[in-house]
Amino acid sequence: MDAIEWGRRIKAYRKLKGYTQIEFARALSISVSIMGEVERGNRVPSDELINSIAEVLNVSIEELENKA
Repeated sequence: MDAIEWGRRIKAYRKLKGYTQIEFARALSISVSIMGEVERGNRVPSDELINSIAEVLNVSIEELENKA
């Protein structure tokens, strides 16, 4: 999956779960600028970050990958 698609899906789930970008970045222990880069599709999230995102959002990685 490319960076733009990852960003779109992560942002959709983040909003669905009620997190602001700032709250979400803090929960992941990353900077808001990195979170913004991921959501804009300027950075492909690492496997470690994807695992953390899934854990914080309480979804499986498969759900993140298959979000319509």
